[in-house]
Amino acid sequence: MKFQDILTSIDNKVYHPVYFLCGEEPFYIDKITDYITDNVLEAQEKEFNHSVLYGKEVDIAQIIAEAKQFPFGSTHRVVIVKEAQNIKNIEDLESYLNNPQPSTLLVICYKYKKLDKRKKFTKTLVKKALLFESKRLYDNQVPDWIAKYLTEKGHKIEEKASFMLAEFLGTELANISNELDKLTLIVKKEEKITAGIVEKNIGISKDYNIFEFQQALGSKNILKSNQIVNHFSANPKAHPLVVTLGMLFSFFQKIMTFHSLKDKSKNSVATELKVNPYFVQQYNRAAHNYSQNKLFDIFTLLKVYDLKSKGVNNTSTNDGELLKELVYKILH
Repeated sequence: MKFQDILTSIDNKVYHPVYFLCGEEPFYIDKITDYITDNVLEAQEKEFNHSVLYGKEVDIAQIIAEAKQFPFGSTHRVVIVKEAQNIKNIEDLESYLNNPQPSTLLVICYKYKKLDKRKKFTKTLVKKALLFESKRLYDNQVPDWIAKYLTEKGHKIEEKASFMLAEFLGTELANISNELDKLTLIVKKEEKITAGIVEKNIGISKDYNIFEFQQALGSKNILKSNQIVNHFSANPKAHPLVVTLGMLFSFFQKIMTFHSLKDKSKNSVATELKVNPYFVQQYNRAAHNYSQNKLFDIFTLLKVYDLKSKGVNNTSTNDGELLKELVYKILH
């Protein structure tokens, strides 16, 4: 079941005896847990019917004993098990899955891990519980997530601004949502969130970021590329070389893929490269500037400089100088 479907079912008072919430992205696990906490029981019912347990402190027997209790002065009990990934022998919960207490909502928060779908326990969960996997977003999915999150709050954001935020904040949705919530307090709903607003309030440069860097390299703008490299070199903590190299590898890999596409229509390219259609023109331009043979050379360079950044065949050159050398060789 999808995230929004789960919330809708709770609103409609369609409950499940067991909610097993797992996955590498904790954001949605927390959201579902909080929604159950806030919407199933009335305030006066929670004192005797709402229980929170922690995986480091309990075992399966204690969880089952808590879940088997009958509600007092209410039609339901809510038992939430946080940090369930720390429970040993989680598979022992299977006996309860086969005979759950109908009046209890047992919520298992199994964060940062995936379940082995081949195991009997997982198959039982699929049949007997509501199993929700919260998957981590890929880098290219974050800008759209940002736009959607803000839209739901009645705000709009320009595409460049959303990509700046995605590059700066990474893929941790809790961190991203916290920063977005700050912006919604500052920016009026009728005002679009721009790159300038992001720069002023989040501290991200609208001119010196990986988004602008890729554009400069793709268009072979030597002056701008070197300006950004100098900025990155002067601010290594904000722009770690290992992160920059990873972004560049992904960027040039997409250019190589572009070369191999038969259908180069905007929507087709966007689908194949897993990018926003807004960026298709950028990859089209870059493909004209970098032949496949040159791209093979660039991949070799990226590997060499990744090793140098880790000390292989390099004893004294710092990350900033390594990046300058790399960009010079990419552009020439």
